[in-house]
Amino acid sequence: MKFAIAQLNPTIGDLTHNAQQVLEAARQADRLGAQVLVTTELVLCGYPPRDLLLRPGFIQAMADTLDNLAKDLPPHLAVLVGYAAANPKARYSGEKPLFNSTALLQGGQVQQVFHKQLLPTYDVFDENRYFAAGQGASSFTLPCGDWGIRVGVTICEDLWNDEEFWGGRSYPRNPIADLASEGVDIVINLSASPYSVNKVQLRAAMLAHSAARFRCPILYVNQVGANDDLIFDGTSMAFNRQGDLVARLPAFQAGLAVVEYDPVGHDLCPAAITPLPSDENEALWSALVLGVRDYTHKCGFAKAVIGLSGGIDSALVAAIAAAALGPDQVLGVLMPSPYSSEHSVTDAIALADNLGIAHQTLAIGPLMGDYDQVLAPMFTGTSPGIAEENIQSRIRGNLLMAISNKFGHLLLSTGNKSEMAVGYCTLYGDMNGGLAVIADVPKTRVYALCRWLNRQVGQSGAAVALGDLGDRASALTDGLIPQHILDKPPSAELKPGQVDQDSLPSYDVLDDILERLVQRHESVADIVAAGHDAAVVDRVVRLVARAEFKRRQAPPVLKVTDRAFGMGWRMPIANRWTSEVQAVAQPSDPEPLLQT
Repeated sequence: MKFAIAQLNPTIGDLTHNAQQVLEAARQADRLGAQVLVTTELVLCGYPPRDLLLRPGFIQAMADTLDNLAKDLPPHLAVLVGYAAANPKARYSGEKPLFNSTALLQGGQVQQVFHKQLLPTYDVFDENRYFAAGQGASSFTLPCGDWGIRVGVTICEDLWNDEEFWGGRSYPRNPIADLASEGVDIVINLSASPYSVNKVQLRAAMLAHSAARFRCPILYVNQVGANDDLIFDGTSMAFNRQGDLVARLPAFQAGLAVVEYDPVGHDLCPAAITPLPSDENEALWSALVLGVRDYTHKCGFAKAVIGLSGGIDSALVAAIAAAALGPDQVLGVLMPSPYSSEHSVTDAIALADNLGIAHQTLAIGPLMGDYDQVLAPMFTGTSPGIAEENIQSRIRGNLLMAISNKFGHLLLSTGNKSEMAVGYCTLYGDMNGGLAVIADVPKTRVYALCRWLNRQVGQSGAAVALGDLGDRASALTDGLIPQHILDKPPSAELKPGQVDQDSLPSYDVLDDILERLVQRHESVADIVAAGHDAAVVDRVVRLVARAEFKRRQAPPVLKVTDRAFGMGWRMPIANRWTSEVQAVAQPSDPEPLLQT
């Protein structure tokens, strides 16, 4: 018995195109001799569809598309397709009107429907808003010899509740245990599990544990691609009864593979195992490239525009954009002010030349003078400060938006997570844009990624890791990112001699505090006990809390950690709670927000 697993890249709401992807995968699976094709969670509408699910016309169109797809599929192939099914009892029971479901299509019609049982409501997930929970174990039988193969069907979160692996349950039931008690021969899971750093390894360990614990092979099929802020890595996997990995599809690209089930041995046979990215930086790079490519194209853009400051953040974003879209689809704009150093301009031009992207220079000194003249009557008697500094950033933001509007380019903002956390960014200035590419990447990791990029020069895997930039990297001697950009102190260059550390702790200190505060939810006392200065921790905590209104107005953030400033971050803006550290360090009057 051959199972085909297809990790597809659906676009949310594009029912026709998504169904076509399933149909093409089914035809390929049929040619390869498979009897079953497994697709991904909600593949017909794309995950996550969010409030599109509140529109009755959308649900009806999905049902019609499913029926039409069933008629077009190879008649003997059994195909599992994820979609949102209407809940017929909702009107009378008060239940949610939909199920997160999987349809078994065969012979031109829907044969069975299975419903997701565990509905996540943490981080970016809000499935209780739309779906009722399925009840009872879900399985079907495939004809095979005299007995047939009994297949258990689960959907994403249904796999994530093994109390032995996690040390406890988040839900009362464990659907895998229920299926194992019914004696299924194999468990299939249709998933749309977003990427975050090191999550692939966590998933694999969890799946291996469940397969070995219940002595039941598992086929896990995960969505690939990016939808808005979420990136899906694919990396679909199969594990045998012993918990051994027997098949794996590529990370960050669509694909299909066939895995054979041996009905005599009641187990999956070894198949192709695609290697994972070589290290964490390669995986993160691949995720960000995929995120930019899909967001750009799925939103209808072809080209991107980026402000090139000569700094490390814009350098990384430009490299990501060039790899995602092609160098000829990226425009870099230099906007030097009287405070810009000469090397900022030369570094930005060197970067553009290394990447092969077009660049344009728009000096902002005259515009700064115009602002000074217009504001002079109101600003008389005051000293230059943050207001004047931020005018520079907002001039640049306006120019970039003008280019975006005129030529239809997507503006990519270049701020990193460290800046977003503490508010070291300017509303309506450097925060302008349609996508915040690295706003979930801490500053220290930005440097690590750029150094990793430069190490790819001359390496055999560069072409695979860097895509269109691989050939360019191989022709350079010093790497894609000019060394001077890596070596110089980071600076916003909004006043003479300015560097970031005039306003912030060193980034290695800041990022460790933010990691503990934002990611791990450590108490301030614990952060201080870890060796950080109490006054510094107090200041960082206050800045994080007081910058919430900025983050609320930021572009969508590509999520690459398990705690990003996006859909899963739900902090209040009007908020007086800072932390218990005030008992340790009592600063005087609150300082102004950085670069408001």
